[in-house]
Amino acid sequence: MSVPQLSDEQRGEEILAVFDTAFGRLLAADPAAFRVKFRKMAASAFAFYRGTACLFYHDLDAEKRGGPYLDDRTSRVWIHGDLHAENFGTYMDSNGRLVFNVNDFDEAYVGPFTWDLKRFAASIALIGYAKALSDEQITELVTVYAAAYRERVHALATGAKRDEVPPFTLDTAEGPLLDALRDARSLTRFGLLESMSEIRDFERRFAPGGGSIELDAATRYKVLAAFDGYLETLPESSLVRPESYRVKDVVGRRGVGIGSAGLPSYNVLLEGATDALENDVVIYIKQAQTPAVSRHITDPAIRDYFQHEGHRTVISQRALQAHADPWLGWTELDGAGQLVAEISPYAVDLDWGDIDDPEEIATVVADLGRATATMHAAADDQSGESLVPFSTERAIDAALAADEESFAPLLVDFAHSYGARARGDHQIFLDLFRNGRIPGL
Repeated sequence: MSVPQLSDEQRGEEILAVFDTAFGRLLAADPAAFRVKFRKMAASAFAFYRGTACLFYHDLDAEKRGGPYLDDRTSRVWIHGDLHAENFGTYMDSNGRLVFNVNDFDEAYVGPFTWDLKRFAASIALIGYAKALSDEQITELVTVYAAAYRERVHALATGAKRDEVPPFTLDTAEGPLLDALRDARSLTRFGLLESMSEIRDFERRFAPGGGSIELDAATRYKVLAAFDGYLETLPESSLVRPESYRVKDVVGRRGVGIGSAGLPSYNVLLEGATDALENDVVIYIKQAQTPAVSRHITDPAIRDYFQHEGHRTVISQRALQAHADPWLGWTELDGAGQLVAEISPYAVDLDWGDIDDPEEIATVVADLGRATATMHAAADDQSGESLVPFSTERAIDAALAADEESFAPLLVDFAHSYGARARGDHQIFLDLFRNGRIPGL
């Protein structure tokens, strides 16, 4: 990757300008949340990278005019938008099956497929560096990822039916992926409910404290009205038992995570599948954010396809994720698009803390390459959405086939160069933050 040679002072000003565009309005509304976000980002170069998709796409901006393997179709596929090594984990799909796959679709959009691959490759360089792997070992890991992605795309493009390419489940996963699935299986809905709620007067209610905010009557009314709007966005298959959606309680929350700082959100406690108190369901209503990649995709047909960011997030997740969360939907609140989904008791993220052996890391990276390819292949003319009206796996397969030899080296070069850039940017950010140079904090 070619990055302009700027002094640390110049790069710092560039970072601040990108932050102002991406975070300025939310930061002004809730500086305390962003102090928490930025302290989390200060912890490591990888944490900084996770929180700065806006900077990543700013640096890739020149590619919107073209690039290797990009044509009219491969520049217009559904992408995850924030595909890094920690955005993988477990979920319970709509068929009741525990699956390990890509998660967190808040940044999903339509754009060049290589942007997902480059963002992942750079994240592997950062993880490898933090684990003291050599440049040669990092090169091998990115090459393994590229090969696994290429192999899976080709298999899907040349006739392998998706049901012949099984997802990672308790029956098919191995190693750390299987460990995550087993950890998820050991969790229970009752355990989640016990951590968030209590039984009062023979009914379950949210427990006070723990970051929850009691709502006044006017706000509660607005949230319940938004909930009614959400019900209209659910597929009919999710509405077979209307009693499941009886609201028991509502509380406010405020996002302070790396990706959701300053975004207001609400938790809603529902009856669930049965009258039993241990089967209650908690969903969240969260203001959806503008995806970083969208600022660098200028096609009005893409922008105008979505009603608002909540609609965009849900449509993108349904396109990218086979058998998505049956509680997934959207609504509006105070004129802003909202994402609605279940707080799953079965969500376990891939934990890189104990994955240190290079061979084991390579095995995991290969599996994540296959998962990436399957995700890209899911979101096309068979997804039910007209925005990408062609077979993405065939388009990507054809583009890669035109120059097989350069594919892995392209990702390797980017991983090393942008990994080094992110480590340097992290240090610049640290100095800006601790010296009080980020406006508004």
